[in-house]
Amino acid sequence: MALSDGPLKVCIVGSGNWGSAVARIIGNNVKNLQKFAPTVNMWVFEENINGRKLTEIINTDHENVKYLPGCKLPDNVVAIPDLREAVQDADLLVFVVPHQFIHQVCDEITGQVPSKALGISLIKGIDHGPEGLKLISDIIREKMGIDISVLMGANIASEVAADKFCETTIGCKVLENGLLFKELLQTPNFRITVVDDADAVEVCGALKNVVAMGAGFCDGLGYGDNTKAAVIRLGLMEMIAFAKIFCTGQVSIATFLESCGIADLVTTCYAGRNRLVAEAFVKTGKSLEELEKEMLHGQKLQGPQTSAEVHQILQKKEMLDKFPLFTAIYEICYEGRPVADIISCLQNHPEHK
Repeated sequence: MALSDGPLKVCIVGSGNWGSAVARIIGNNVKNLQKFAPTVNMWVFEENINGRKLTEIINTDHENVKYLPGCKLPDNVVAIPDLREAVQDADLLVFVVPHQFIHQVCDEITGQVPSKALGISLIKGIDHGPEGLKLISDIIREKMGIDISVLMGANIASEVAADKFCETTIGCKVLENGLLFKELLQTPNFRITVVDDADAVEVCGALKNVVAMGAGFCDGLGYGDNTKAAVIRLGLMEMIAFAKIFCTGQVSIATFLESCGIADLVTTCYAGRNRLVAEAFVKTGKSLEELEKEMLHGQKLQGPQTSAEVHQILQKKEMLDKFPLFTAIYEICYEGRPVADIISCLQNHPEHK
C-alpha cells in the first residue's frame, strides 16, 4: 500500500441515512488521528428542502435534515453536490449509495482519484453478469482499478448515529487495507472485526434484505416469533448455500457467525426497513413502489431488487428449486404469488427432508 505521504484525504460517496451516520463517525475520528486529513468530503445528491439546498443545510446547520434528522454532524464534514469535485484527489473512498446507482457513480469518478486510492463499500446489494454473481465491490474494482474492502454488520443507522453499542465486520482482500479502514471507522461503541472472507461478508449484507422481506410477510400475516425464527434460520441456510456456490473466493462458515452474518440478519428481520415495508405490503394491499415512497422518505428498498438479481442468477443455473425461500419472496414481490404461500414454502423446505 503506497498512499500519499501526507494525511490521507477521505471522501464519503453518498449521504443517506447510513452514509450520514458513518460521516459522523469518520468526522469525529479524523480530528484525533494525524494519519487522516482533518476535513472529510461527503458527496450529497442535491435536493431542495423547504426552499433551501440540502448541502447548504448540512454545511450551515450540520444536520442532514432529510435522511438523519436530529443528529448533528461534525463541522469538518463538508457536503459537496458535485461528485467529481467531492472525490478529487481522495486517498480513501467510502461508498454508501443505493446499489442500483453504483455503475453511474463509478463511470463519473473514474480518473478523478489517484490510482493508489483505496475504497470500502458499505453498499448492500448484488448485481449479475455473464458468469452469474457480480458483487458491488467487483464493479467498483473493475471500473476504477482500486482495491476495495467491504463493511457489513448489524448496524441500524439511527442507533449507530445515537452512539449505541454495536459490532460490524470488515471483509478485505488485503489485510493491511482492511486494518486501515478499521482505524478510520472504529469507536468504543462501533467495534470492528476484520476478516479476509470479503466475498461472503458482502453476500451476507445483500441477501439478508431478501430474508427480511420474508420475515415482514410473516409479520403481516400475523404469524409469531417462532415462524419468524424459522424464516431467519432457513434464510441463513440459503444464504450460506448461495455463497458457497457463487462466490469465487473462499467461503468460511465462521463468517456467518460474525456481525455481518447472523447478527445483521436478526436485526434486519426485526427492525429494518425491508421488514417494515413487507409487513405493510400484506396489511395494506398497496404496491411496494407506493410503500417505498410513502414510508421511506427518499430511502431505497433493497430487498425486492436484490431478490430479482438472485432470481436471475439462480434461474440461469437452473437452481431455483434449491432456494425455495428466495424464490417465493421474489415471486411474491414481482409475480403476484399469494403472500400466504410463504408458509407452505417453509413447511416444504428441503431442510426438513
